[in-house]
Amino acid sequence: MLHIQLVPFPQLRTARFILRELQEADAPALLQQRSDARIMQYLDREPDNSVAQTLDLIERIKQSATDKVGITWGIVRPDAAHELLGTIGLWRIIAEHHRAEIGYGLHPDYWQQGIMSEAMVAVLDFGFQKLKLHSVEANVNPKNAASRQLLEKHGFVQEAHFRENYFFQGRFLDSIIYSVLTPAATKAKRTGQVAATKL
Repeated sequence: MLHIQLVPFPQLRTARFILRELQEADAPALLQQRSDARIMQYLDREPDNSVAQTLDLIERIKQSATDKVGITWGIVRPDAAHELLGTIGLWRIIAEHHRAEIGYGLHPDYWQQGIMSEAMVAVLDFGFQKLKLHSVEANVNPKNAASRQLLEKHGFVQEAHFRENYFFQGRFLDSIIYSVLTPAATKAKRTGQVAATKL
């Protein structure tokens, strides 16, 4: 079984951004993100409707890290660390199976700027190199083409398409599951294939 350690909170850096722990001061920006119709159309859940609700979410996110079952970062610029652009995290960490699920959200004002792609590289590297995960999965609304393209860009492969497996607002909805394996596993598989070819 993996030894998951998420406290103290591991801050990550990319070329342009800092991925830091969420703070109470982030609640208004996070509320805006989690209630924006452009984002919510693909999340298939009710939007947040109060700062108090979002503050409760931030507390639950912090508790997840303490409990070693999930971690979520706020994405900010180094010169504006108070301005939350979006979030990305590894949640539903299942230590005995060396697997976690990735989730992310970005305010529409920052779409199409490569922000989430850059953040995903850092988070996947943390998951595979630091936590020693073997695989990471993602659950996506089939209509969310941008999210699917992002996942595929980073090596995720579609594993399943569940038909009408999710009930929301009086409708049964489909879900698509993607996953990516640790680069070490992919390398080992390729090496094995080459060896088999030489035989």
